[in-house]
Amino acid sequence: MFKFKIYLRFLFIVIALAIGTALAPTLTSCNVIDNVAVRYDRLTSYNIDSQSQMKRFADVYDKYVIFEAGNREIRKKNLEQFRDAIIRVRLDYVRDVPESTLIKTAIDGMESASPRLKHGRTDPNFLIEVALDKMMSSLDPHSSYLNPAELKEMKVSNQGEFGGLGLTVTMEGDFVKVIAPLEDTPAFRAGLKTGDLISHLNGEAIKGKDIHKAVSLMRGRPGTQIRLTVKRGELLPFDVKIRRAIINVKSVRWRIEGDVGYVRIVSFTEKVASGIDDAMEEMRNKLGDKLAGIVLDLRNNPGGLLHQSLTLSDAFLEEGVIVTVEGRREGSQRIFEAERGDLAKGLPIVVLINPGSASASEIVAAALQDHKRATIMGQRSFGKGSVQTITPLPQEGALRLTTQLYFSPSGRAIQARGIIPDIEIIPMNSKKIERTKSSLSKGERDKVQAEIDSKNRTNRQRESDLPGALSAVGNYIENQNPTLLEEKCTPAGKLEDRALGCALALIQAESRASFLASFGKSSAM
Repeated sequence: MFKFKIYLRFLFIVIALAIGTALAPTLTSCNVIDNVAVRYDRLTSYNIDSQSQMKRFADVYDKYVIFEAGNREIRKKNLEQFRDAIIRVRLDYVRDVPESTLIKTAIDGMESASPRLKHGRTDPNFLIEVALDKMMSSLDPHSSYLNPAELKEMKVSNQGEFGGLGLTVTMEGDFVKVIAPLEDTPAFRAGLKTGDLISHLNGEAIKGKDIHKAVSLMRGRPGTQIRLTVKRGELLPFDVKIRRAIINVKSVRWRIEGDVGYVRIVSFTEKVASGIDDAMEEMRNKLGDKLAGIVLDLRNNPGGLLHQSLTLSDAFLEEGVIVTVEGRREGSQRIFEAERGDLAKGLPIVVLINPGSASASEIVAAALQDHKRATIMGQRSFGKGSVQTITPLPQEGALRLTTQLYFSPSGRAIQARGIIPDIEIIPMNSKKIERTKSSLSKGERDKVQAEIDSKNRTNRQRESDLPGALSAVGNYIENQNPTLLEEKCTPAGKLEDRALGCALALIQAESRASFLASFGKSSAM
């Protein structure tokens, strides 16, 4: 079993969260393959069925493209581009999808764009991009085609500094849905909130655009202004003007709460590794031996770079598996292990999560939970447990393709399940059913829960709610862990954060059992 550093040397898997892109496309891991030519050679010949499928596609493509001398080479390049994409999906996608299905969705993409197309007069490059967009997005919420401009944007985003608004978003029907505004960004200061639905950008409807096109429109030169039309709950749509800025994501924030170190990981950019080292060193310098424990806050953290989640997990583990990734192809399994040593020297750790904690965040939470190194507290996480590989195509652009699934050290699949906290904190807006459930019949209890879920759906959406999401793997284990009402937690910090208050109380308690006993709860799990 190879060690963590050895794997990083051979396989640089990156979760390409274009911060400000998406929680659906958000947490995408990127694996830039360095032996593309060799792997393409393995599938250079199609069988007869594939040739006939390609002819189906070419016949529709040819309806819209002029056959002039200058277009012949373009046609050849575009069809090769599409063929290479088919090969890559057939070789590496996490599920087996027949060529006929892939071709059909690509043709549907071209035909659905027909109002914008003219027979014999369509830009051939636009046409092939439409086909690739449709084919890739039909696979699952995280797979997509990246044109050269989008590929460049993704690389910039991973560096933790870019021009834009500071939003993490996904697509919901004809709207861009806000997962979370990043702290101290233009979107955050403009008052955008989790669950907001954006319908128009500068008066232009988002309907008909995919998430990547919408994000591209939201980005722009720093200092320029954009007008978002927002729908929030039952309110009438309203406009919000935001001035774009260079978004410098400070991935790691920390402070002292009494004798406990509080570390907030905003997103997993390239700056997490140095940030956690600095935070731990400075907290040690301030408190020394008085440091009682660490609260690691991963709430509303949509993920980011996989290798940074490995580094963060390794910072609190002496040894053992951090995560395993496994795909459809034989030999695709990769195991990542800790070897650095525990920077907290065995001090108690509480990890805060919620439905906005996804992908890289879930890797960290699962690793620390399985190794019993931390108590996970909050609400069940998002459940984005798949790896996206960014593979450049020979002509131009790249595929963002779901290639593998994450598994925790104990073998639990994260996909569509999420991480179940050791201690669940029931949000205050959901306390009604907790208070009354003992006096209600099951039918009445379900009715009340449905009412609560309906009112809070925009804040509770998870991976399994996304159209086309990959199904869960493995057996479902019903949560039997203790639950606490958030209103019972003592507010902490400037924001009067009740969940943080409970996390601090747990660290100060003699044990988890005594902490739960103070709330009248049993420690049996």
